[in-house]
Amino acid sequence: MIREIIHDPIILGIKSKDAAADDLQIAKDLADTLEHHLDGCVGMAANMIGVSKRIIVFVEDKKIVTMFNPEIILKNQPYETEEGCLSLLGEPRSVTRYNSIKVRYQDKYMKVHEKRYSGFAAQIIQHEIDHCNGVLI
Repeated sequence: MIREIIHDPIILGIKSKDAAADDLQIAKDLADTLEHHLDGCVGMAANMIGVSKRIIVFVEDKKIVTMFNPEIILKNQPYETEEGCLSLLGEPRSVTRYNSIKVRYQDKYMKVHEKRYSGFAAQIIQHEIDHCNGVLI
């Protein structure tokens, strides 16, 4: 189900709780909402649809990827860039990102994975994990 995008910085600033296997519908709604906004959005976190759970979705190779409880466990090559956000109105904002990251996360079966990302995919994941941590750009 496509959900409304939250714009309230107080709600978005709340650190999300860990997700569990019974949060699959939230993940589906999040993916549906991202798909609906693909013309101007490449990733979302659950708090953007009003649910404070550590779930993110993002586009990789034209496919929507879902991560439960993602955390960055390694980061290299910092750089400065500007980012916008579907939930934050206004102009893009300056932010420090890392070109290369390693992420530990769970899939929909709650199986733990670790994967390295670089470039734009790494940037998207960092932005969405920031959302999970209540950090706004």
